[in-house]
Amino acid sequence: MAIASLEEFYRHTASLIPENINKEIGHFNVFRIDELMARMREKGEMPYNRRAYYKISLIIGKNRAEYADKIIDIKKNALLFATPRIPYNYIPQDEQQAGHFCIFTADFLMPNKSGVVLDELPIFRPGGYPIFELTAEDKKELSSIFLKMHREIASNYAYKYDLIRNYVLELIHFGQKLQPATTLYNTHNASARVSLLFIELLERQFPIESAGQRLALRSAKDFADRLSVHVNHLNKVLKENTGKTTTVLIGARIAQEAKILLKQTDWNISEVAYSLGFEEVAHFSNFFKKQTGFAPLAFRR
Repeated sequence: MAIASLEEFYRHTASLIPENINKEIGHFNVFRIDELMARMREKGEMPYNRRAYYKISLIIGKNRAEYADKIIDIKKNALLFATPRIPYNYIPQDEQQAGHFCIFTADFLMPNKSGVVLDELPIFRPGGYPIFELTAEDKKELSSIFLKMHREIASNYAYKYDLIRNYVLELIHFGQKLQPATTLYNTHNASARVSLLFIELLERQFPIESAGQRLALRSAKDFADRLSVHVNHLNKVLKENTGKTTTVLIGARIAQEAKILLKQTDWNISEVAYSLGFEEVAHFSNFFKKQTGFAPLAFRR
């Protein structure tokens, strides 16, 4: 699986690699989009893949974010959250680009520093909304936070990274407040709880990072057994909470991962099929074509 490391990020963006990139616990840096764009004129966009770091961007300008299963158009101002678990490609749509972004590793916000586990936050939870349109007032407030980051990282203040962690958390909480309340606060009824546990259990199996890795849970019964509920009950609550059946949700997520593996690895079709739990290549091909309308090889091309 192609995973962009921090070193690859700095090399691709023609940025100076900080001397302490491998010497400190965790990594953080912040950039101005217009300055970075100027350095990258001849480099092109970052390739579509998984990154080895988290990223929060204040985007000012017309852009497009491409994911394996969706394309999101950014008309003017937006706040974008990117996690290592979900690959994407970010493509400017005009020359007028501005804003800021910061990159950081999970260790930068490790629990003994901030008490935060990133993948447990609603903003980075699977199935969330990674991009938010902003008002002019939102843009002004977020710009102020990023400017503080720029100022602190250039300072000699001994505890500057502790202060920057607070700014990162402020960005995260700003984004979480923009989400619909239903994605932030789980209702306490059993139906919603089962639905949430199912989604987390499904997502925990991904990403597939080696051809020897294989999905353990593939059927509705697999998930029902793990959750200690009857398969009919699981299907009922998922239908109520998501509008989709258990089988449809599982199939859609496996198809999404199949697209990623076909685009981002050189594994042959049988290896992709095996990693996703298919015993026969023909079964995988039929499944993929039903989900996407393409045969696996045709999609890869």
